[in-house]
Amino acid sequence: MNFRKNPEGERIQASQPFQNADSETPQQRRDSFEELKTRLHQKLVDRLNLAALANLDQALLRAQIREITEILVAEENIFLSQENKERLINEIQNETLGLGPIERYTHDQDISDILVNTYGQVYIEKNGKLMITDTRFKSDSHLMLIIDRILSKVGRRVDESSPMADARLPDGSRVNAVIPPIAIDGPMLSIRKFRSDVLSMNDLLKNNSVSMPMVQFLQGAVKSRLNVIISGGTGAGKTTLLNILSGYIPTEERIITIEDSAELKLQQPHVIRLETRPPNIEGKGTVEQRDLVRNALRMRPNRIIIGEVRGAEIYDMLQAMNTGHDGSLTTIHANSSRDVLLRLETLMLLAGIEIREKAIRQLISSAIDIVIQINRFSDGSRKISSISEIVGMENDTITMQEIFKYDRTGVGEEGEVLGQYRATGIRPSSLERIITSGVKLQADVFNL
Repeated sequence: MNFRKNPEGERIQASQPFQNADSETPQQRRDSFEELKTRLHQKLVDRLNLAALANLDQALLRAQIREITEILVAEENIFLSQENKERLINEIQNETLGLGPIERYTHDQDISDILVNTYGQVYIEKNGKLMITDTRFKSDSHLMLIIDRILSKVGRRVDESSPMADARLPDGSRVNAVIPPIAIDGPMLSIRKFRSDVLSMNDLLKNNSVSMPMVQFLQGAVKSRLNVIISGGTGAGKTTLLNILSGYIPTEERIITIEDSAELKLQQPHVIRLETRPPNIEGKGTVEQRDLVRNALRMRPNRIIIGEVRGAEIYDMLQAMNTGHDGSLTTIHANSSRDVLLRLETLMLLAGIEIREKAIRQLISSAIDIVIQINRFSDGSRKISSISEIVGMENDTITMQEIFKYDRTGVGEEGEVLGQYRATGIRPSSLERIITSGVKLQADVFNL
């Protein structure tokens, strides 16, 4: 039995069962710790006027919460190891100011996604792999408290009349929340973390995500103002690659970026950043990507970069590429280079643009020069699996030729994907344009 002394000096049994580690199961210890944390957190909220302190620096607030929590622990008259005490203080700080039980994941640079399926089931993606955690919220209402805290800070809300919400946090992370009645099993929360560090092409080379001949060609393609579209699935690294390729744009050019959620971090000095806007509570005030593309054309851009095309803006983007705004870049969701063409056609048709299918294909073939396919593999690695060139039309079909590809050969002993990059032996028809623009690119990079 664990004992403590009361104020009169009498030995009495400790009131916190989690201290009796020898007789408790791990689950009982966790439950006891949670009970203590909940009790102290409520006392903290009663003592701390959070509304009055809302404008204080986070570091000062955390220091004040630590000080009050230490007093509350002393008032409980219980013994806590230094490790448990630090854990208790950190979790109460996170519960009061941060994202509660998932706050710690926001500080781990190896974690890219935090996925709360239900209050009792939390997944993370770490180093490219999904894994379940032992983290859990106390209840649906506890999870809703955190969701409301996140959304309220960026002027968004979610309720039964509007059960879905997207938001971008101040650090650039993207948040999606879904609640009942849409979410059958209770509130759900998805956070796509924003990398604070900017990856370079050298990082992709070190990670074996690309080969040097591919890099040389892509650098030449961007500098010579070829129109490039990057294709891949969710989490494949499209935006990362788009950001890296944008780095090859000369510093004297005026660049306009258009995104649903601003993620690009271009380093050039003359960059104009535009972001869409969802409707307000009355359902008004929407600004869509198509509106921004049309407006960007009036802003004297040298280049237009769209974070991802997914709607009617593709028509205006292709028109811009065809009318002097070459050197534009964008991304799209598709599983292969050939699928990109079908996806572009589908987006145009779904947008209700009255144009014949053959005319759509002609527009695509004349506007887009290079298609890059990037994939995420089973081991979590991301690789450029194909670089293709659109060369024109043959009858009613857009013709493409693959310039580089990644040949997957198997899986290693530790589950890593094995393969090699190679050129297909085809010299791109755009090579002359690249060379005449002043880019030094040796033709032998395309040799088998």
